[in-house]
Amino acid sequence: MRVGILTVSDRSSRGERPDASGPALAEAAARRGWSVAARATVPDEAAAISACLRRWCEGPPAVDLVLTTGGTGLGPRDVTPEATREVLEKELPGFSERMRREGEKSSPHAALSRGLCGARGRTLILNLPGSPRGCVESLETVAGLVPHALLMLAGEGH
Repeated sequence: MRVGILTVSDRSSRGERPDASGPALAEAAARRGWSVAARATVPDEAAAISACLRRWCEGPPAVDLVLTTGGTGLGPRDVTPEATREVLEKELPGFSERMRREGEKSSPHAALSRGLCGARGRTLILNLPGSPRGCVESLETVAGLVPHALLMLAGEGH
């Protein structure tokens, strides 16, 4: 499975703060045997986020799974869900609901996440929290369902 990891952070994109969440997701993907085919860091700007998502979903070559980290809260510059919604062809609310529900077991702040999940073409997109722990824990709550979701997107999964 080819994975793209997109870190959304003003400070990391300017080099003012090292990205800890992108590498944490790369390690989590590697533990599952997934190949990280693309990585990028962009500022909290809808146009930059949606452009990267489109590029990775449409290829060539397209990735199978895009993991975004950051920009899902209520801050004035948190626009990852809005940028993702522009790109999605199908929403997958069950994944987002599951991530928030499971996340609340370790942090009540999980309820403040506005992350979306869904698909564009045959690519699955998951918005994850910006913290290293939060993004990995959120991914782990749905990771077991990702292969079947990808089969469904390819028309093979029922």
